[in-house]
Parts: sequence; structure tokens; C-alpha cells
Amino acid sequence: MTNAAVWFSVSGDGEPLVALHPGGTDSRAMEPLLAELADYRRILIDRPGHGRSADSAGPWCFEDMADVIAGVLEELGVDSAHVVGWSDGAIVGLQLALRRPELVRSLVFGAGVFHHEGWRDGVLGGEPPDFMSDAYAEVSPDGRDHWRVVVAKSAALHAVAPTVSTTDLAHLVMPVLVVAGDDDEVRIEHLIEMFEALPDGELAILPRATHGALIEKPDLLARLIRDLHHPAGNGLAPIRRE
Repeated sequence: MTNAAVWFSVSGDGEPLVALHPGGTDSRAMEPLLAELADYRRILIDRPGHGRSADSAGPWCFEDMADVIAGVLEELGVDSAHVVGWSDGAIVGLQLALRRPELVRSLVFGAGVFHHEGWRDGVLGGEPPDFMSDAYAEVSPDGRDHWRVVVAKSAALHAVAPTVSTTDLAHLVMPVLVVAGDDDEVRIEHLIEMFEALPDGELAILPRATHGALIEKPDLLARLIRDLHHPAGNGLAPIRRE
């Protein structure tokens, strides 16, 4: 299915869950995780310039990407949804929660940063692996030659964004799970800072997992997502939570 800007698909019944893919990939990257969440109404979206969605004119902006996601939800008549994002998809989900909080029941912020300084040194830039360009060429309406444009736009975006503050994070009232691998591209102390700023946050660091935890441990991620949506209390001896 498409709207004027993007490709998206909907499958299953149950509570709506939007899956937002990492940068340089498309919604196919979310399929191993969504296979573990088959009882949700699963909404997959390829952002402009990714997967089966044509690129948009001009530079990229996370806020614009969030507005595209909001437009798809409105087209589908979805009043609110659980939002699961990974890497750049997590940043887009965060912008959606900040800009349109009524659309977000809960947010899974996976392996992303709320400020661009949260990435580990040296993980941005460099030449993307061939499998990413090959996957892009398989489905992109813009063709393989446009991949170089996509890489350049992504690099320019990551140099300056996001710039969300902890004050901004404090305004989010929905449950937010902050999750990443223990060998991820994001600084763990950055994720802790985010967790501590959130009114209703949870933090999970996945053992022996990398930035590719979507593929490595989808079953564990799915369990954490379910616990966020249906919490079983605050534990035996809560300190931070009442």
C-alpha cells in the first residue's frame, strides 16, 4: 500500500503497533521482531528514501520523518499506537512522541540517541557495507545509483541531529522502554541519562548484543516489549517508582 509519500503495510489484528526501521535499511529489518509479536496489528512503514519509498527533495529531518509517520496513522484511522523504533527509527519515534503524543501509547526506543553526541566515537561515517546498498537496490523506486545520495543525506543528518534535551524528555508521559545491546553503537551512559529524565521510563541493556539486536535477539526484545505494554507491577522493592 502507499500514500502520497511512502510505502506501508498492515497485517494482523489486536492493538496497533508501528515498527520504525533503522537508517540505511527498510521495514524488512523489523520482520524478525514482528514475527514474535504476531498478535498485534502490525504497521510497517518505509520512510522516504528508504526501501520501497521514493526519496523526498532536499535534506532529511527527523521531525519531517515523524510527520510522515503521523500522516500514515491518520490515513489508517489509528488514534494511537505502540511505537517500536530501532536506531534512526527510534529517533523518529521519539520525535513522533514529542510532536504528536496523542498518537503514541508507548514507545520502544531501541539503540538510538536523543542527542547526536550520544553515539560512540567512530561509529558514524565510513563506507556502508555492500549488503546495505544491495538491499536498497532490490526494492528502491529510485534505483541503485541513488544510494550515494541516501548515504550523503544520512551523514549530513547525523552530524547535526537529533538535539532533544532532557527537559524535552521530561514532558513524555507515555511508557518508554530504552533498550540497546551491551556492545552497541550508543554510549550506555547516554541511555542512562535518557532513562533518568523520563517520567515513566524503563531501561534494558541486552547481554552479548550489538546494534543488530533486532536480528540477534528478537525473542528477548519481544518479551521486553510485552512487559512494557502489560506491566506486572513495579517489583518487590521499588525505589525509583512508587
